[in-house]
Amino acid sequence: MEEKPNKLRLYGTEASPFVRRVIWALKLKGVEYDFVQEDLSNKSPSLLHYNPIHKTVPVLVHAGKPITESAVILEYIEETWRDPTPLLPEHHYERAMARFWIAYGDQKYHHVFHSFLACSEEGKEKAVKDLLEMLKVVQDEALGDQKFFGGNTLSLVDLCYGWLTSLKYVEQVVGVRVLEPTTLPRLHRWMQDFKEEPVIKENLPDLEAKLPELETLRKHLVSTNK
Repeated sequence: MEEKPNKLRLYGTEASPFVRRVIWALKLKGVEYDFVQEDLSNKSPSLLHYNPIHKTVPVLVHAGKPITESAVILEYIEETWRDPTPLLPEHHYERAMARFWIAYGDQKYHHVFHSFLACSEEGKEKAVKDLLEMLKVVQDEALGDQKFFGGNTLSLVDLCYGWLTSLKYVEQVVGVRVLEPTTLPRLHRWMQDFKEEPVIKENLPDLEAKLPELETLRKHLVSTNK
């Protein structure tokens, strides 16, 4: 498993929002890397070697050394390739606030978003309410009236909320819309602007093709939660 000096390799899956944010960061930085597609139902020996604790993706391997957990990987990318596109603000307080909103979004994603995907018909109203409340906090407190979370240019916070670009597919399989111009106008506008940024637009996953898998996953989660 020897790596060439400074060789960069990303282990991931195309549909993972946590892998996708790392891809966006590397593309924005103009950093070349090799992508290794993983099958999480049949994990490669390399993935298990580089991430023996969590045994999942993403894993970034730089000069033979693995970095795991997407938020940690993003910080590593920012610190290693600061120029020419800084993705965190210079001011210490603003950097701390960016880290806060990244952590907030990741925490809520694992709880509120998964609850929405796995909700039964009886629990749908509460799941929708919880997701809407979370997104309203993000809109009002983190985004405000800015174009992006960092102002007029993309930041790590934007990349970490990039999973919202896949929300419409989850809404489709759940059967209810949440992120709409009438419910969350500024966050909806942000999502449209985010998707139109060239690096993002050119590197969005084909989630339309993943809809059958998403429907199967939802059925499994709903039956498991009964």
